[in-house]
Amino acid sequence: MNWEKNVRRVEPYVAGEQPKAEGVIKLNTNECPYPPAPGVKRIAESLNCDKLRLYPDMNAEKLVNALADYYHVSPAQVFVGVGSDDVLAMAFLTFFNGGEPILFPDITYSFYDVWAELFRIPYKTCALDENFCIRKEDYLTPNGGIIIPNPNAPTGVLEDTALFEEILAANPDSVVIVDEAYVDFGGRSMVPYVEQYDNLMVVQTFSKSRAMAGMRIGFAIANEKLIGYLRDVKFSFNSYTMNMPAIDMGTAAVLEDAYFKEIVGKIIKTREWTKERLQRLGFSFADSQSNFLFVTHERVPAEEIFLALKKNNIYVRYWKKPRIDNHLRITIGTDEQMETLVAFLEDYLNGGKELR
Repeated sequence: MNWEKNVRRVEPYVAGEQPKAEGVIKLNTNECPYPPAPGVKRIAESLNCDKLRLYPDMNAEKLVNALADYYHVSPAQVFVGVGSDDVLAMAFLTFFNGGEPILFPDITYSFYDVWAELFRIPYKTCALDENFCIRKEDYLTPNGGIIIPNPNAPTGVLEDTALFEEILAANPDSVVIVDEAYVDFGGRSMVPYVEQYDNLMVVQTFSKSRAMAGMRIGFAIANEKLIGYLRDVKFSFNSYTMNMPAIDMGTAAVLEDAYFKEIVGKIIKTREWTKERLQRLGFSFADSQSNFLFVTHERVPAEEIFLALKKNNIYVRYWKKPRIDNHLRITIGTDEQMETLVAFLEDYLNGGKELR
């Protein structure tokens, strides 16, 4: 088995569990609990399957133009890919090629270190403070690039744009990526700053606030030069990464702004109700501005609660990792789902419900 010496080995990313049983309340993968915009459904129902024998538009111009209009940038400043994971992986390949380590938080999206290992990129994790906030000084040291989610995952903590401006200004020779997968749920985007900082790239996704996780659509916005380099790498890797239905449905989702704002508003309202109810039950958490809460209980271990919920067909996310092994990440679902979650926790924490 000498061929194994040439295999590139990495510790893969582990996604949230995908239960197959009926009647499950799935609050472990930060999916949107509502369907995509009506226009997306119309595109799906009228799909001309004969066109699937043809290659899609490699530039995804329809979707790129819609995003450029929506965010008030030029099409040359927009890059689209198969989910924000695809966009971020391309960005790692394109921009993180220096000798210095790239920097990102120690508690964050766990794909970052996977890509760094896969692409042989040196990296350093920067410890969040006791409130799970960024320590600015950690990002003012020599580096080969920076990536920070805002709001962060799994903590839900939102940092002020002024923090990123300081980091950008102090790192003119590094590309700084702000991963805004959850920004629509209460954050202020860094997109308006791409004109001011030529080393800034903002990445977003359709998987959360636009209810299209199954379609796999992500995008980046930056200055034209950064996007040009990103496209060069993409077209050297795989020119036809986005399929035709995704381009058409993604465009429809962008054009239905009223629906987008409606479902985001629903999730925010439910999140705030859930915060209040969980606090009453003895949970504490950062003031999440995402579509999830990262909670710990005052007396009952997180793993115990996780297992109790799972045995009762309520799935939340738990990591047995340092610093976060007594926390649960709970996606915000529909009002009915969150009411069921809270009712179960009320009974369980008061000793009224045993594990089944």
